[in-house]
Amino acid sequence: MTRPPTDEEFAELVHACWASLYRTAYLMLGDPAEAEDLVQTALAKTYANWRKVRSVEAAPGYARTTLVNTAASWFRKKGWRNERPTEVLPETAHTSRLETDLSDRRTVIDALGTLPPRQRAVVVLRYYEDLSVAQVAHALAITEGTVKSQTSEALSKLRALLGDSVIPAGANND
Repeated sequence: MTRPPTDEEFAELVHACWASLYRTAYLMLGDPAEAEDLVQTALAKTYANWRKVRSVEAAPGYARTTLVNTAASWFRKKGWRNERPTEVLPETAHTSRLETDLSDRRTVIDALGTLPPRQRAVVVLRYYEDLSVAQVAHALAITEGTVKSQTSEALSKLRALLGDSVIPAGANND
């Protein structure tokens, strides 16, 4: 029987995976503070089950799955909203001022922020994390058909905001 992972190995996992988990969380939520909260919550849940992790090599995947599942549960909560308080209201809709220059990361992140939470999660997992339709369906506890329809709707919205050039080469729902 193999020994359970140690606390030192958990600390190494946190240092090795924090940046990647944070990027995924930020792309899913669109808010730096909420992304940090999500990563911390996912890592706390990972630590709570640390003795159940079969190998240290599997731990990054376990932490990422925990992060995705936690985000999905947040999305299902009735009180969770994708609105952010601001001191000043925007003058007009962003679509009139949006540039389609893909080198402008802020524009792409803002466009992701216009998507509903599930569509954003599907796009981030499919195209940022490079997961298959089946893997996304499993991670979000939805059907493969839902992944495909949510991806299609999200890509249509992103095309409308950013133009056809934003869609990755060969982007489809397979």
